[in-house]
Amino acid sequence: MDLLTNLFLGQPLWMWLGFLGLVALLLAFDLGVLHRDGHEIEVRESLMLSGFYIALGLAFGSFVWWQLGAQSGLEYLTGFVVEKSLAMDNVFVIAMIFGYLAIPRHLQHRVLFWGILGVIVLRALMIGFGATLVSEFGWLLYVFAAFLIFTGIRMMMPGHGETDLSKNPVLVFMKRRFRVTEQLHGDKFFVRQADPKTGRLVRYMTPLFLALVMIEIADVIFAVDSVPAIFAITTDPYIVYTSNIFAILGLRALYFALAAILHRFAYLKQALAFLLVFIGSKIFVADLLGWEKFPAEWSLGITFVILASGIGYSLWRTAKPN
Repeated sequence: MDLLTNLFLGQPLWMWLGFLGLVALLLAFDLGVLHRDGHEIEVRESLMLSGFYIALGLAFGSFVWWQLGAQSGLEYLTGFVVEKSLAMDNVFVIAMIFGYLAIPRHLQHRVLFWGILGVIVLRALMIGFGATLVSEFGWLLYVFAAFLIFTGIRMMMPGHGETDLSKNPVLVFMKRRFRVTEQLHGDKFFVRQADPKTGRLVRYMTPLFLALVMIEIADVIFAVDSVPAIFAITTDPYIVYTSNIFAILGLRALYFALAAILHRFAYLKQALAFLLVFIGSKIFVADLLGWEKFPAEWSLGITFVILASGIGYSLWRTAKPN
């Protein structure tokens, strides 16, 4: 029992093990029970699953509040909302990848499920590395903050985010350097086929595996924005990691609900840009006003106002006839 109470990255080991155990149970339930038949996820099922994951994430926030105090609870909730919002940008990219590679809806869940496993590991490495750097070099928080402000301003520029996947360097490299089938082969990531030159059976990647690789790389790119954003809210690795993972766990379910109506969120990117600028500026504002920290309740309230304004304006504008 003494081992479980030892501190690991600032919190008792039992809290880390409990969280990872909960995530493992959720993933096992998702793949082994809910989607073992690989069916196409309809909007109603998607909304119910998304609501379940959001409720679970908020319930975990209550646990953080009870265990670590009100300040930590507010920081978790703010981080959860911010990460969930930034993950929306991921939905746009995922839809573009699936559309370009012609991945049918009934196979998309398989890609997203294995993608989330990679995200859990990659985010842990990035957050652990970031937490180590911040603890050793406190001034890095100001670098993160300045980077967020720069990123937010860049996102507001016309033309930012426009992508031609046919020219994506990763996709071009993989198609040149590896054997890739032209067609899908069910839910398989790899298949064995005869080499047209030698006639020998060799392993080929399928477009399904290309989609998985592209989504993993897209998450790493988005993490470059989202990880500094959460560190600007709190430097507690436990809150950073748990809010990140709970926000991402429901991303797969949210994707199937939003994929068909992404056009209704046409101005959400601008709201996310303002949000990044706000999060980055908090550290500088707190210093100028002589505060130890920007008030967590203000941070949460302003975050909600920015996002609600972006969503509301998007729905209003896209509902108007052309």
